[in-house]
Amino acid sequence: MATPFDLVIKRGNVVLRDEIRQLDIGIRSGKIAALAESINALDASTIDAAGQYVLPGMIDVHVHFNEPGLADWEGFESGSAALAAGGCTTFADMPLNGVPPTINADAWRQKHEAAKDKSAVDYVFWGGLQTGNIAELEELAACGVIGFKAFMSSPGGEGEDIFREADDITLYVGMKKIAELGGILALHAESEPLVSKLAAGKIAEGRLSAKDYADSRPIIAELEAVNRALFYAKETGCALHFVHISSPQAVEVIDLAKKSGMNVTLETCPHYLTLTVEDMQRLGPVAKCAPPLRDLEEQNRLWTLLREGRIDMITSDHSPCPSRLKNENDGNFFAAWGGISGAQSSMELMIHEGFFRRGIPLTQISRMLSYEPAKRFGLLPSKGEITLQADADLVVMDLDKGYVLRQEDILYRHPHSPYLGRSFDCRVITTLCRGIVVYEAGRGILQTGLGQWLSPQQEASVNAD
Repeated sequence: MATPFDLVIKRGNVVLRDEIRQLDIGIRSGKIAALAESINALDASTIDAAGQYVLPGMIDVHVHFNEPGLADWEGFESGSAALAAGGCTTFADMPLNGVPPTINADAWRQKHEAAKDKSAVDYVFWGGLQTGNIAELEELAACGVIGFKAFMSSPGGEGEDIFREADDITLYVGMKKIAELGGILALHAESEPLVSKLAAGKIAEGRLSAKDYADSRPIIAELEAVNRALFYAKETGCALHFVHISSPQAVEVIDLAKKSGMNVTLETCPHYLTLTVEDMQRLGPVAKCAPPLRDLEEQNRLWTLLREGRIDMITSDHSPCPSRLKNENDGNFFAAWGGISGAQSSMELMIHEGFFRRGIPLTQISRMLSYEPAKRFGLLPSKGEITLQADADLVVMDLDKGYVLRQEDILYRHPHSPYLGRSFDCRVITTLCRGIVVYEAGRGILQTGLGQWLSPQQEASVNAD
């Protein structure tokens, strides 16, 4: 008689949505088919997870893999491999840095083709909103994007075929259209008039350090943009998602809007929770990002708000580039490429810093990494939690196996990271995508090209469970 399971994970401490239980997990045809205290594996393959923790795979809804056009910066193959090594089983790729950016249906099709048979894990795509492409939003929605991304400040770069910021009329009219489509607008919220003028002043004075860069993008620039976007959203009824929020002040403003009944969520990133502006000065351009890193007091307040449940989710904002773009700037921090390569470390960082150092429950960390992104962006019930009939997207994590991140551990195309040399109190041991082992510590990536494009199944939601 054939075994009822293809694979059984035995004796793991399984991180469910609201509790942790020692359970066996039976997997059949890529789905979780059984959860029980003891499962007879019969002839099925087994993974012994005794003493280890089994979590749902992370869903990273903010990465930049730069295909088509800039695969030499980071492509789907190397980027997804790094994610799998870090316990991520689904990602959402952003429009920025692809050539062309994903601002119309043709560009979406080019991206879809570029990703085919390359990704180690499953994936979805964002569409872009920029000045001049409002007429393209309906076709992008029909393609199956999970939402639309816009910049309220210049994303940088030169040339015709790059992603540009959205001016105010584009934001307002675009929000009307996205609300009509039942979609979500994700926003990089920094005030362009403020940051551009402040940066120009610093550069003119020859003040080119990391601290000068941070001072040119102050918290007030984030707050102004957040408040302006919320005002437009209130008038238009558009669902919003604020990306890479860096300041506790902005979290509090967004939380008030949410409590007033607005359809709005926010993410922050591990680098805002683990690195400070002082680290940026010490590490140099490898730690440059926008918004910039903040001081220790602001970081501690972010952790307090996270503990209180006022931050919805954690994403990496993995923004890679060739190492020369970080290093060849003649001491001008403004001229260095701004973006942190960190996707491989997100889950381990959150467990190390959140669970071990601050005592935040693993269930809460797991919800921010997996369940909340799945709920917000239409990936439930297949993704986001360990439950019957969900995809068997699972991570076996050892909380007793610490290690130091070395350059040879990193799977990015360009292995630079502000976390190099950092000690972690945990380690991803095994990552499974739809029941197939795609990564094992010590052996590396075992499956490439397994990942599938996903079509979100529901409209934007912040409804209670």
